[in-house]
Amino acid sequence: MQHLSKHVLAGRPEAALLSLPEKVIQFGTGALLRGLPDFLIDTANRQGEFGGRVVMIKSTDSGDAAAFERQDNLYTLCIRGVQNGQPVAENQICTAISRVLSAANQWDEVLQCASNPLLSLVISNTTEVGIQLLREDIRQAPPASFPGKLLAFLLARYRAFHGDPAKGMVIVPTELVANNGALLESIVTELAHVNRLEFGFLEWLEQSCTFCNSLVDRIVPGQPGAAQKAALLAELGYSDALLTIAEPYALWAIEGDEQVARVLGFQAANPESVVVAQDISPFRERKLRLLNGTHTLSCGLAHLAGFSTVHAAMENAAMSAFIEGLMLTEIAPAIPFRLPAGDAEQFGRQVLDRFRNPAVEHRWLSITVQYSAKMRLRNIPVLLEHYRRHPEPPFHMALGFAAFLCFYRQPGYPVQDEQATYFFEKWDTLPADELVHQVLADEAFWGANLAVLPVFEENVRHFVSGILARGAQAVLMDFFQRQP
Repeated sequence: MQHLSKHVLAGRPEAALLSLPEKVIQFGTGALLRGLPDFLIDTANRQGEFGGRVVMIKSTDSGDAAAFERQDNLYTLCIRGVQNGQPVAENQICTAISRVLSAANQWDEVLQCASNPLLSLVISNTTEVGIQLLREDIRQAPPASFPGKLLAFLLARYRAFHGDPAKGMVIVPTELVANNGALLESIVTELAHVNRLEFGFLEWLEQSCTFCNSLVDRIVPGQPGAAQKAALLAELGYSDALLTIAEPYALWAIEGDEQVARVLGFQAANPESVVVAQDISPFRERKLRLLNGTHTLSCGLAHLAGFSTVHAAMENAAMSAFIEGLMLTEIAPAIPFRLPAGDAEQFGRQVLDRFRNPAVEHRWLSITVQYSAKMRLRNIPVLLEHYRRHPEPPFHMALGFAAFLCFYRQPGYPVQDEQATYFFEKWDTLPADELVHQVLADEAFWGANLAVLPVFEENVRHFVSGILARGAQAVLMDFFQRQP
């Protein structure tokens, strides 16, 4: 079977898109970026609305960029699911990526991109722990942190164009962190002061560069399972090492004004998927809490109960009932933000339909990456808001949190969490009841003492004991049978 490359495009209209100029610098090469921002840029290019391509920066040591080179930076996005009651099965060979540079090995080439006058946009997705302040020397090649790399790039651009205000950039992070643009701007600015950069650059950074809060909402699990991939490749007629699956639903909400919309340039081609607005908080809150928060409070339980994918869990009556009850009866009424009446439930039911999409193999283990950071950012504010609004304890949240704790007790499993050692050490040295108390009471870790929440610790201890004694599946079934 022929590999996806320029030769596959021979004679097709899409081939003309390969000569478009580079207009975007992107930190990150992951499936989410390929499945939403890069896809939307490609879609706009096909309609003549943006006319630019993306330079991808592989900013970490993980992953392999060789597939991009073998495939001339092309990849296929297979969109599968149901939209407006109709089945959707579309394949798009995305041509938005011009090249992939390694920050570790090609940092000089990355900085050379800063002198491109057509560049106007920076996009990033470096995971939720990527936007952190590391007081470092940005003259390293490369700086260790993403904000350090971004600052070095912007400094190179400032110097290349002698501080021209017209050569400032719009920076749109997509990391799922509250006010991600404002947070990134504050870190980059502080790091500029740490490095004692010249006043002219500080002024240019503040006045000529625009950092936008943004929200991405599309389930993009990435590589399909072996059987699904074999069927898709047979359908496509070529091999694609970067083959990516995505659901039909797509939303990229960006906080900005008309000037930002003009720089982005791809909204007109994607009117339902790209929103540029002065305030995107409602979009962020409902997605962060209902979709991502439900994922986070469900993934440990689903994994321990033997479900590999979200769809498989939704096919099981007990797990599906847990997810729906968690989302609609506990999370939706406790979102710490005022949404329009009925909006949370309406969006929540859309999300449940998206979870049931049989074509999207969204693996629970991929959702557990940086599990504790996600729990802290997505769910703890909802848990605290629940107790502010409701006297009764949240049983679904307690079970989800208990499974979260038990997830770190798996022997030999390489948990992908920067805080994993914290939990491993407690499991090695404490009995379960004491572990539950110490973790819940760790105000420095969670930002609040969760042990003082009425009955919450008691319920978490009860569920942890059950999971350890009888297994998560048995505890889940008991929970399901006891629900009214």
